[in-house]
Parts: sequence; structure tokens; C-alpha cells
Amino acid sequence: MQKITPFLWFDGQAEDAANYYVKVFSRGEIRKVFHWQQDGPGGKKGDVLTVDFEIEGMRFTAINGGPNFKLTPAVSFLIEVKSQAELDGIWDTLVADGGQPMACGWITDKFGLTWQVCPDTLLGYISDPDPAKAQRSMQAMMSMVKFDFAALKKAHDGD
Repeated sequence: MQKITPFLWFDGQAEDAANYYVKVFSRGEIRKVFHWQQDGPGGKKGDVLTVDFEIEGMRFTAINGGPNFKLTPAVSFLIEVKSQAELDGIWDTLVADGGQPMACGWITDKFGLTWQVCPDTLLGYISDPDPAKAQRSMQAMMSMVKFDFAALKKAHDGD
């Protein structure tokens, strides 16, 4: 059982965001939606307060906390993928409808949540005990926005 659950703060978009995230990933589901039981400082009776959801085996809670706080790239979620096709599918979905790609595989999605979509081989490449391989891998990584499996492997191997 997961002991720590990330809470994601939204201003009225918690349910939309949770529904979006469970569709982005192959294994996702809404677990429970909680509604305000009475009018309160952040919502009216019947409005969505929180949404518990799971993606790829990890639980999250989205909360409609109001306008006081915004999501920031200071907290992001790393998605390690096993193929270029998997990377392309997740990348294209997160960029669609207003997502913003950034350097080194980062994307801020349309709700403001930041993700890093990376090949599962990347961390091994940039931490290779051979300093030349690690350096070539790091240079290749730093030159990319969306990662290219073949180009990263080629840089690592020195081809």
C-alpha cells in the first residue's frame, strides 16, 4: 500500500484534471469523488472537493482548493518509458490542448502540472562510469526537447 499520496491543487478543475490523467496512461482509474456536504469557504454544497485517482499504480488526490496556490515546475513527475512509441504517445497527449514542451523532456500540461517523459535508459546513460559516454549522453540530452531513443543511444555508444 502506498504510504504517501501526492495532493494536486486546482481551482475548480480537479475532476477534469483527474479524468484527463486517467486517460493519458494505459492504467488509470478514478477511485472516489468527494463533494462538499455544505457550503464552505472553497465551494458550495454538491461541488467536487476532491478526486482520488490512480495512474500506473500510483494514487493521487486532486483538490479544488481555490485560487490561492498554483502548480509549479518545482514539483514534477518523471515518467520512464520503454520505447519511442510509448514516449511519443504520452508526449503527444500531454502537449495536446495547450501543453507546453520544455527542454530535456519536460512538459507542463494544460492544467499546469509538469511531467518529465524520459526513456528508461537515460539515467543509466548520463551516469555511465565511462566519463566520455556519460558526457556524450548529457550533451545529447541537453540538446533535446522531446527525447529520441535512437539519438540518445547513438550519442552514448559514440556512433
